[in-house]
Amino acid sequence: MAQTPSAARWQNWGRSESVTPVERRRPTSVDEVSAIVRSARERGLRVKPVGTSHSFSGIAVAPGIQLDMSGLTGVVASDGHNVTLGAGTVLHDLPPLLGPLGLALQNMGDIDVQTISGATSTGTHGTGADFGGIATRISGATLVTGSGDILDINRATNSELLPAVAVGLGALGVLVDLTIECVPSFAMNLVERPEPLETVLAEWQQRIDESDHFEFYWFAHTDVAATKTSTRLPGDARLAPLHPVRRWVDDSLVANTLYSATTAFQRSFPRTTPAINRFSAKLWGNREFTDHSHNTFATERRVRFREMEYAIPQDQVPAALREIEAVIERKGWTISFPIEVRAAAADDLWMSTASGRKTGYIAVHRHYRENPTEYFAAVEEIMKAHEGRPHWGKMNTRTAADLAPVYPHFGDFVSVRDRLDPDRVFANPYLERVLGE
Repeated sequence: MAQTPSAARWQNWGRSESVTPVERRRPTSVDEVSAIVRSARERGLRVKPVGTSHSFSGIAVAPGIQLDMSGLTGVVASDGHNVTLGAGTVLHDLPPLLGPLGLALQNMGDIDVQTISGATSTGTHGTGADFGGIATRISGATLVTGSGDILDINRATNSELLPAVAVGLGALGVLVDLTIECVPSFAMNLVERPEPLETVLAEWQQRIDESDHFEFYWFAHTDVAATKTSTRLPGDARLAPLHPVRRWVDDSLVANTLYSATTAFQRSFPRTTPAINRFSAKLWGNREFTDHSHNTFATERRVRFREMEYAIPQDQVPAALREIEAVIERKGWTISFPIEVRAAAADDLWMSTASGRKTGYIAVHRHYRENPTEYFAAVEEIMKAHEGRPHWGKMNTRTAADLAPVYPHFGDFVSVRDRLDPDRVFANPYLERVLGE
């Protein structure tokens, strides 16, 4: 077990949070995690696991002992469609692990650089009106509680804890491994097209209901939506993947290298933003291909940004997006990063942003060198008026007092937290704000 007595300063990918932990540990077994937690509790230190640091909120900030989970990775066990993975396993490493088993994740988000425990603990999701986030597929977990006890949680043992632990915010304990109910490997046909924004908003409910996976990006100051429609196909379907050169041009050169250059130019010359956005909206996403599912869900993102995302009732998405458009125009802001719009099925996980309701997601972004405060605050007010729930891993200013009314099981979750971590070994300033002390 590696230990750094004077840990180096940590900062997240979006450069929105940083801290210098007292210590940094890298456990390689559940017993080591338990020993670290017991020792920390005796010394009055807090413990916080960190994965790949891709949360934009302060959810992973560790002022005390920071746990590097990279020593707990890979397939621990498999039984049919249920695969147990080390908590530090990174999503983009799953295809070579699950492929030989003939399996895949049922759904994924558009970024695959997070750990499996970080993605599920923050409620990371993809899109698809009939599909939930990754956490909805959790069938078991091994958790180290605030006392250092090791809990096995599954549908036969401590099953009452599953709805809380699946999206646990890192507040209930340290996840050592997770069992995910996978599906047989499958392919997807992906169609990306620029379309009139008003047409997409008018047909929003129809599009998400009739598609396996539908999402779109809207570039502010334009009337164009870049749509992405995916259809699930059997695993033995004939593939027609993008040519490697075309993929490199689209996903590396255009979406990252050139986009980085244009955003830098827009920061220096903001009046060019509307024209550049109009060009980008037509250039991005005008293609069709069929490939393995993992090659269609996620895309490479090298341009560093900060993000806030809200979940609202599905049918309120068009109205909320129009309100965002109106406030951007009213304030005279120039917004270079596109707004992302997705959907998800209702689920029964207590702290999931889709808990108990069919959900639509609206995500806003700003370059990490730009101050997002005013823009994000205005969007957050719109989202709150639409019964919004913030993505736990993305920037927000919410508090326990105003979050409790929008989560039917908020009180139940806090009660489980009191039971599993009464001394708040796993607390940090962010969790104290959104859950209470």
